Amino acid sequence: MVIIIKILKLILNIIYSIFKLFKTKNRITFISRQSNNINVDFVLLGKEINKEMPEYDVVYLCKTLNSGFLNKIKYIFHMFKQMYYISTSKLVILDSYCIVISNCKHKKDLIVIQMWHAMGAFKKFGLSIVDNVSSRVRHVSNKKLAKVMNMHNNYDYIFVSSKYCIKFFSEAFGQSKDKFKVFPLPRLDLMIDKNNIKKVSDKIYAKYPKLKNNKKNILYCPTFREGNYDYKYIKEFIDKFNYKKYNLVVKLHPLTKYKFNNDKVIFDKSFTTYEMAFVSNKVISDYSAVIYEVAVIGKPMIFYAYDKNNYVDNRNFYLNYDKEMPGKICLTLEELFKEIDNINYEKSKIFNFRKKNIEECEVGYTCDIVKFIKSCVR
Repeated sequence: MVIIIKILKLILNIIYSIFKLFKTKNRITFISRQSNNINVDFVLLGKEINKEMPEYDVVYLCKTLNSGFLNKIKYIFHMFKQMYYISTSKLVILDSYCIVISNCKHKKDLIVIQMWHAMGAFKKFGLSIVDNVSSRVRHVSNKKLAKVMNMHNNYDYIFVSSKYCIKFFSEAFGQSKDKFKVFPLPRLDLMIDKNNIKKVSDKIYAKYPKLKNNKKNILYCPTFREGNYDYKYIKEFIDKFNYKKYNLVVKLHPLTKYKFNNDKVIFDKSFTTYEMAFVSNKVISDYSAVIYEVAVIGKPMIFYAYDKNNYVDNRNFYLNYDKEMPGKICLTLEELFKEIDNINYEKSKIFNFRKKNIEECEVGYTCDIVKFIKSCVR
């Protein structure tokens, strides 16, 4: 396997050497395999670059690497497209691992920034979980394979949301700490913008009028679990929920395959989780990184961790789950319903969690990044 990958890498670099003959342009390219759509962080940065650096072209290359032989062939052709734009760009911004970036020899003046798609340092990833055979995470499970694939290599800078997170990301990427810069994600601008909050909230209320009644709104966003073993827990929760007193919005993970038949619940797919948090009085999660966004918004959080011992042991975290979660951890449904009714919560715990994991911006989260980008290319 290793020998085959090395041969493929050699072929990749031979092909890439042809693309490197093209002239470098005033171009900034965004690359992601998280989604086939341009994410909000890329959109915000692109708009600000167009405003502050009009002489630069902005290119978005967003495509997922799906399973199946045909999908892999399609992605190979997409990689050729990546090669052209990478070789003709002055700067490339990623939000995930990119095969071409990590495995090809680039022009000396190319600048590569890794702007990871999630904030904070919550669940372990990357090199932190190679060789962890008990983990349920799909990953490169062999250090030798990770090495030959150059996992997270060729980055000039890596963005993190706070200084506290650097040591964890350094481990995950296998990169020295001097490459890290504290720049939280651009989408934070939308979470602190009062005009945007009102605009989005009005859209949510227009789509779901009952969320504006006299009941409090509860948002539940469970983490995806392999094997659908969480179905019975979620079903029991929504079946026994107190709909006379509260409205319930459920944001299932995009990878979730099962569905529920309950017309009392709003199973939203139109808005992001953090947008739904704008109109929620409390947010219930378990192990989702959305807690960082909710902490910025400042809403009370509850953690329904019915499988905590098993999940924590198998998944692994950078933080101490029992001590650092900014809200009550509930192991049973009885505890959860009691905590939903509890009108008291520790604001200071949410504030301190945010302060530790997400640093404040100077001008704006998007503006700060674009200012740094300008300093890199000029």
